[in-house]
Amino acid sequence: MADAKKRDYYEVLGVARDATPDQIKKAFHIKAKECHPDTHPGDKAAEAKFKELNEANEVLSDPDKRARYDQFGFEDPTQGMGGGNPFEGGFGFGVDDILNSFFGGGMGGMGGMGGTRRSAGPVQGSHLRYELRISFEEAADGCKKSFEFYRSENCDQCGGSGAKPGTSPVTCTTCRGAGQIRTGSGWVTMMRTCPTCQGTGKMIQEKCPGCGGSGRKRVRRTASVNIPAGIDNGQTIVVNGGGEPGLRGGPSGDLYVTVLVRPHKLFKREDTDLLLDFPISFTQAALGAELDVPTLHGTVKYKIPEGTQTGTEFRIKGKGIPVLGGRGQGDLILTVHVDVPKRLSEKQKDLLRQFEASATGREYEGRRTFMDKLKSVFGGDN
Repeated sequence: MADAKKRDYYEVLGVARDATPDQIKKAFHIKAKECHPDTHPGDKAAEAKFKELNEANEVLSDPDKRARYDQFGFEDPTQGMGGGNPFEGGFGFGVDDILNSFFGGGMGGMGGMGGTRRSAGPVQGSHLRYELRISFEEAADGCKKSFEFYRSENCDQCGGSGAKPGTSPVTCTTCRGAGQIRTGSGWVTMMRTCPTCQGTGKMIQEKCPGCGGSGRKRVRRTASVNIPAGIDNGQTIVVNGGGEPGLRGGPSGDLYVTVLVRPHKLFKREDTDLLLDFPISFTQAALGAELDVPTLHGTVKYKIPEGTQTGTEFRIKGKGIPVLGGRGQGDLILTVHVDVPKRLSEKQKDLLRQFEASATGREYEGRRTFMDKLKSVFGGDN
């Protein structure tokens, strides 16, 4: 489980997600000087910040670690697992190697000399994630949004081979093209992935200058998604095939777009209902009034009765959020609050005193009920 207190590595270094290796290196050196323990002896805060910078730099300066971080964040399932296979951590061979040793190639693992080449078939591309920020209104009404993101693709110079244009990979001299090497002796021998060619059976003698021999490049792409009406904050839209291209003809991964909805200045959302706090005057509460109530699409007239108390809720049907993927619409729940007047003039105060003096008590239902309960408790009226 990821540490909730950890900050995003790009944020730690103060660089953009598409920063180049040189930009990352420069940012690390600048920030590291500011909090280096040698210049801040005994400063625990500086020491913690320096460790945080080191951790971020270690990940983002390594292409493989950075790619995994971009894909999984702190939830990288391959951490501590020997590069992605949970059975390969620390042993140099996996369960598939052991089974292949004993049962593959006609029991060749029991001392036979014949080796079977490890399959290098199609591999699906990595899934990607993107956080898309939209307005409250866009989430309610639906919209189409375009955005830019980065993904790794086959190098356009070498076509993904990793070899310098005009050259081709050659057969690996360690495994002789098998992709595996045999270890052990006696009754038990085991097959393990060739450490030289990583199981491909090929070696690159001259690396492609465009990708450094990796066969992949980070490329900026544009995608468009249709945001359905009624989508809520944190929900995800899947763009099938929008992730990274597969290897050796494998299918592309998917692009997971998580929608982040910006808060509204007036409204709050509760499922498909809109919540609105509406201030009214003392006079409107006492006499009743017709209010101009704002909605997401203009204003509507709504009458409140006389004697309306502060905190009273009124439900305006069909003025909320559309049901996601269905029919119907939520309501607008209007909660009124009596705005007690301040900075009254002497004339206004005198008028209120006259009203209070002429009141019989029947005007205040809530206070009369409370006084009756008070008498029953302390007046001995059981």
